[in-house]
Amino acid sequence: MAQPHRPRSGKPEKTPTSGASAHAPASGPSTERSADRPEGDRIAKLLARAGIASRREIERMIDDGRIALDGKLLDTPATFLTTLTGITVDGKPVGKIEAARLFIFNKPTGLLTAERDMAGRPTIYAALTNALPKDAPRLMPVGRLDMNTEGLLLLTNDGELKRAMELPSSGIPRTYRARAFGDVTQAQLEELMMGITIDGMHYGRINANLERGAGRNKWIEMIISEGKNREVRIVLEHLGLEVSRLMRTTYGPFELGDLPRGTAAEIPQSQVEKFRKDLLRDIKK
Repeated sequence: MAQPHRPRSGKPEKTPTSGASAHAPASGPSTERSADRPEGDRIAKLLARAGIASRREIERMIDDGRIALDGKLLDTPATFLTTLTGITVDGKPVGKIEAARLFIFNKPTGLLTAERDMAGRPTIYAALTNALPKDAPRLMPVGRLDMNTEGLLLLTNDGELKRAMELPSSGIPRTYRARAFGDVTQAQLEELMMGITIDGMHYGRINANLERGAGRNKWIEMIISEGKNREVRIVLEHLGLEVSRLMRTTYGPFELGDLPRGTAAEIPQSQVEKFRKDLLRDIKK
C-alpha cells in the first residue's frame, strides 16, 4: 500500500497565484472569481478525487507549502484546474485520477483509525499492510471507528466519495450491535425514533431493538444515519447501560458478513461505480 506523503526539507519560496490566471493556460490556476464560475474544479477536489488526501488536509498541505504547479508553490486553495498536469506534492508528480475503489476491513479492537499516533499506539495501517492486496492504492478511511469499536470500516482511494459518504445530509444508515449491561426496555429504545438530546447535542432518529440477552446482559442493534462522534456509546450510556462490546456490521449497502477479523475484501468495481454515481447525483439534487 502506498505510504502517505512526507514533507520535504528546503522548501522553495511560495509564488502567489492571484492574478496569474490571465497568463495561465486552460489547465492552470484561476484564483479570481468572475460572474461566471471559473473553468475546472478546485484543486482540493481534484487531489481528493485522486486519493492524495481529504479536501481539508489538502488545504493544510497548501498552507504548509507542499503543493506546487509547474515548480511554483501554491499559496491558496482557491485554485481552479481542469487537469492535474504539472501538479506535484512534496516534489512528486501526481498521477492520473484512478477509478474509485472501495475496501471493507474488519477492524479489530485496539487500533486507532489514523495514519499515525503521536503516542505510538497501533493504527489500522499496520494491520492493513498484510490485509490488502499488493496493488492497493493509497486508501483513506470512510468515517472512523474508535479504538475500542470493531467491525466494518470502509476504505477508499476516492476523496470525493469519502466526503460524500461522511456527510450527515447523505443519510447513509450504519448498523451497530452493542453488548451492554443494565436494564432497558424495548419501549425505551423505541423512543429513540424521535431523536434525543444529550448534554446539548441532538442525535437524530435511531432505530434500536433488543436482541438476545441473559439477565442484565443484552445485545442491542442500533441503526443510525448521522454518525456523530461516539453516538451509539453516548446514547446507550445515557440510558444507564454499560457498553462492553460494540461492532459495526453495515454501512449503507455494504455488509461485514463473515469477513474474518483483521482481514479486508474489495467491493466489486461495478458495485462501487453505481453506488458512487447514485450518491453524488442525490447530493447535487
